[in-house]
Amino acid sequence: MTVPPLDLAGKRILVTGGASGIGDASTALFTGLGARVVIADLDAATLAAAQARNGALAHTVCDVVDEAQVDAMVGFAIETLGGLDGVLNCAGVADAVAAATDQPIETWQRIVDINLRGTYLVCRAAGRHMLAAGAGSIVNLSSVNGTAGWPRRNAYGATKAAVAATTRSLASEWGDRGVRVNALAPAYIATPMVAALIDSGRVDSKRINDRTPLKRFGTPTEVGHAAAFLLSDWAAYITGVVLPVDGGWLAYGGAGDPATF
Repeated sequence: MTVPPLDLAGKRILVTGGASGIGDASTALFTGLGARVVIADLDAATLAAAQARNGALAHTVCDVVDEAQVDAMVGFAIETLGGLDGVLNCAGVADAVAAATDQPIETWQRIVDINLRGTYLVCRAAGRHMLAAGAGSIVNLSSVNGTAGWPRRNAYGATKAAVAATTRSLASEWGDRGVRVNALAPAYIATPMVAALIDSGRVDSKRINDRTPLKRFGTPTEVGHAAAFLLSDWAAYITGVVLPVDGGWLAYGGAGDPATF
């Protein structure tokens, strides 16, 4: 039997958080695989530069916390692309690393709003169109921090666990109408967001590499590979999955460096 190559030819895809990091790299990958992509993010200038870099067809500014803006973004993508086959939900922010007893509730709420509310609003808006069309695939961004616990990550981990639960719920609700919903759970990926955590001293890159069986950070493109698979027809019978892209982080249960334990 001849197996067709994995491609996204003809797929119409919306990528949120598409101006940098995983969203930017994934867009370049998707367009290289034949997809037509609209990217969305907060800053118009950054979006324009990203579009020139990653081959997106168009871009639009959107704050994913704002319901009306999300609905308008999805409408723009549908109008521009002539429909919507897939969504990669990358818009999000890192944790404000702080002891739970010291974390301002306003900071905690902002992280919850962007990472969880934003993901849900995008899923809901895209899902309405996909359900009417009888087909579609949504890929959300969870995290290994949504499965395992980290000290002083009291907001981010909660949002990513909730994104995983939302993914499973929507997959169960929408599956019989042709819409698949999955999520990726990256570990530490070499993105500008993670670089800022390292530069501020909130993340120790050596300790992370020592703890990771593959001994390195992942790349945004490697996360994009997993997203492309879930958005493609190769994953036609996969829904409700939270797929780790973590270099073995969740698999390892020992203490310290896997090479010496």
